[in-house]
Amino acid sequence: MTVNSVKRNLSRRQLLKSIAPLAVLPFLPQRLINKASGARSTEWPILEGPETPKLCLGTSRDADIARMRMIKQLGVDYVLVGGPERPWKEEALSKIINRFESNGLKVINMMISGFPNAIYGREGRDEEIEMLQKSLRAAGNVGLPVVEYNFYAHRLTEGYYEVEGRGGAGYTGYRYESVKDLPPIPENGAYTKEVLWENLTYLLEAIIPVAEKSNVRMALHPNDPPVPLSRGNEQIMATYDDWKRLIEIVDSPSNGITYHSGVTTEIDVDAVEVCRYFGERDRINHVHYRNVVVHEPVVDYVEVFPDEGETDMFAVMKELVKQKYSFGIYPEHPRLLDYDRDHPHTHSQYPGGGGYAGFTYNVAYARAMLQAALGQ
Repeated sequence: MTVNSVKRNLSRRQLLKSIAPLAVLPFLPQRLINKASGARSTEWPILEGPETPKLCLGTSRDADIARMRMIKQLGVDYVLVGGPERPWKEEALSKIINRFESNGLKVINMMISGFPNAIYGREGRDEEIEMLQKSLRAAGNVGLPVVEYNFYAHRLTEGYYEVEGRGGAGYTGYRYESVKDLPPIPENGAYTKEVLWENLTYLLEAIIPVAEKSNVRMALHPNDPPVPLSRGNEQIMATYDDWKRLIEIVDSPSNGITYHSGVTTEIDVDAVEVCRYFGERDRINHVHYRNVVVHEPVVDYVEVFPDEGETDMFAVMKELVKQKYSFGIYPEHPRLLDYDRDHPHTHSQYPGGGGYAGFTYNVAYARAMLQAALGQ
């Protein structure tokens, strides 16, 4: 072999060695190419925007400045609050919204209640429905995006109890066996699923067209706890099929649900699958972000820290981002930490439920999940 032929072979090998990495670039994920080249795939910090989910915290509509500062200090810019006296009026709504906005917070969701006759199908329900219609028109006129509500004949909260968790933190357990035989409340009576579905249908057919015209989305919270019977009342928002049936009553994005990762796991249904089903149909109008450990589906479970339950919370967040969900995510039901035990005014109303310290953990965890999902 001559010196010139050796040089030619070396040059060929050097050339192949230099271009080999380029040959595989088309097959590498862009994030790996960016990493190899030193480029960033996503601007940092990753912030919430018009088309992203938005972390929010619940508070009183009359929250003082100190409470609003506490929320802002956690990096949360959105709140959900209870509504004013019904029927809602634009002036009252604007006063609440403007007060929060002057302190750097935006009201993303407002809860409405106060229509028992509509739930039970009793005399006076048409007047309550008219009240709801007026309230929705007022909400639309002030730009409130979401109105959340419940449709319980009765909520069986008597089954909650405190469980000791890691490091002595308080967890919230639920056991249906201890309360399943409680009698109906005399003044309310007991209602079958058929009657309650009829009453809900009557309500939705009257209010959803108004909500849609007002550019307001309604979010019906699932039964929580999702037990089949609550003091003699059958439940109509306690199963995956129930939630599907809800959105079929009136075909409108304004007729949506509060997607709940915790309740979904409690009934032994895949949380990501449910998120995808309702996200693809644009019917998720609010999100409760919570994790649980289930001992027996529906009837025996424990609410835990978001990082240790059975739900893949990152997979849920990724699905919300994939579905381009852009309303509120509430990292609810914080665990009871020692700081909150020493400051009882911050406690949750649930046994084993925490306050500000617990919310600090929940918000930080949810923020990490959201930033990671948006950064992929």
